Amino acid sequence: MEDLINYLLKFGQLNKNQCALISAKAQHRQVNKGDFFSEAGKVARDIGYVTQGVFRICYYNKAGDSFTRYFVYENRFVADTISFIDELPSAEYIEAVTDCKLLVFSKKDFMELAATIPGWSDIFSKITSYVLENKMRASSNMLVQNAQTRYLHFLAHYPGLANRIPQLMLASYLGITATSLSRIRKTIS
Repeated sequence: MEDLINYLLKFGQLNKNQCALISAKAQHRQVNKGDFFSEAGKVARDIGYVTQGVFRICYYNKAGDSFTRYFVYENRFVADTISFIDELPSAEYIEAVTDCKLLVFSKKDFMELAATIPGWSDIFSKITSYVLENKMRASSNMLVQNAQTRYLHFLAHYPGLANRIPQLMLASYLGITATSLSRIRKTIS
């Protein structure tokens, strides 16, 4: 719980009573490897703070092939924010790559916190902006870099993550085949 509070404090101020209220509303949840935290076509009912594990945000084409958009790991929030806030069906899946543990807020509890804690919405606006900037930066790099540079960039910016996720998912994220990723790994080792 302390990690969650410290993360929130990076984006705004909270007093002890507010921190206690946040802690009281957060529910512990486990999502097993291969299970979904959120599914396409359904409205996201929860927002979670990852305390352990890795999720991938992905979608599937009509042939059933999956495409990984990005990964979310410890000390970050995971949610389809558009679906969660606007109560619209999600367009993507949030799948546990490993066994995961989270602190979860239901929509009801999240809205109660927003109504009770001045600045709660501002904190989440700042978090959302921060995450969006990082995603846009990563997407821009993916468009202009070759496959090896994208992989090296991933290793540099997400230390240790490549060892925690299946090669096929990492290759999908990098926009290459698993065979190409294997060749790149051999070349740089």
